[in-house]
Amino acid sequence: MTRLNLAILISGRGSNMEALLKAAAAADYPAKPVLVLANRPDAKGLETAMGAGIPALAIDHKPFGKDREAFERAMDEALTEAGTEIIALAGFMRVLTPWFVEKWQGRMINIHPSLLPKYKGLDTHQRALDAGDVEAGATVHWVSPGVDDGEIIQQASLPILPGDTADSLAARLLPVEHQLYPEALAKACALVSART
Repeated sequence: MTRLNLAILISGRGSNMEALLKAAAAADYPAKPVLVLANRPDAKGLETAMGAGIPALAIDHKPFGKDREAFERAMDEALTEAGTEIIALAGFMRVLTPWFVEKWQGRMINIHPSLLPKYKGLDTHQRALDAGDVEAGATVHWVSPGVDDGEIIQQASLPILPGDTADSLAARLLPVEHQLYPEALAKACALVSART
């Protein structure tokens, strides 16, 4: 079985990244982590990645100012150098430019904490509560130029309980995300491998 070289992009603690690294520790998992890249040098997930023996790199977006594409070209260089074949965004809190999305089109996925197409963007849990929804969930999708707009790969849901707050809902959803993302990444890898 061919394992695709996986890069994981993070901005913070990287709990979804950890779930992917755990899944990828199995010899029969279709992705092999080759790089964890963060846009914040203080991202806690970098330590986790290094502890797991995965190359970790921070490219701080701040020195690039408003030139988002210059920042992404620096990222792209690191991703290419690592031999990346598929990218998983795991709490990467930057909106990507059309240039970067096009460059990695069909090889980049994201996990989003809502049942897309509902609640693209931020504050998804509060928005679900405000709307009186009976369930919430997470979606793994292909990254496209529109924010949280790409084709859905897989979703998982859980009921919203009486008395749920945005924080309690987020906490209950995390284990669901941690199961969903490795499954969806495996599906994505199969699709990428079939195309090449």
